[in-house]
Amino acid sequence: MAVFLLTDKIEFPPPHLASSEGLLAVGGDLSRERLLLAYRMGIFPWFSDDEPILWWSPDPRLVLYPNEIKVSKTLKKIMKKGLFKVTMDSAFVQVINQCAQIRIQNNQGTWILEDMIDAYCKLHESGFAHSVEAWYQGELAGGLYGVSLGNCFFGESMFTRISNASNVALVTLVEYLNKLSFDIIDCQLTTEHLLRFGAKEIPRVNFLKQLGESLKASTKKGEWCFET
Repeated sequence: MAVFLLTDKIEFPPPHLASSEGLLAVGGDLSRERLLLAYRMGIFPWFSDDEPILWWSPDPRLVLYPNEIKVSKTLKKIMKKGLFKVTMDSAFVQVINQCAQIRIQNNQGTWILEDMIDAYCKLHESGFAHSVEAWYQGELAGGLYGVSLGNCFFGESMFTRISNASNVALVTLVEYLNKLSFDIIDCQLTTEHLLRFGAKEIPRVNFLKQLGESLKASTKKGEWCFET
């Protein structure tokens, strides 16, 4: 199927027109307005530093329902010990930069480029993007960040420098989202790590339908806050 070339006009083709790999469109920009429209349509940017901006809507889609999360006995014991202090929105810039740096250090490459970092920091300043931080002895040990619209949280990336730090951050976030009556966490692409937490693949058409229902709720903008 054709891949669409975006213009300066902030719009996207329908997600079901994406290629078999999930690639939908090329070009455009990373403005707040375009990013928010993309998320509302089940589309997200993902590209490397030698590529133009690429927009994706994969089929199937990996999602995690907050009330279906699976937590291993080992992780439950770690959380019970309280080894990590977990906060939210207290170090967004650090978290997104660490997500990029740790991939580079592991020779994995990263899509979290300077333009992406700048764009998501602006989303954070606008109250749409959030981070979760896990601290160990006063140092940032792990965390994650994503975008929130309606009752859907779109997970973007996570990192850990101490074993299980990001896992504790994830479980604490899910507990928080449950309290806020969130319906769904978009995990975008399938990983074995997220499958172990109970994430599952669903057809894109089902995801878009569920996303539409979740977006009927008001977006909980601004700084989120919890400590454990």
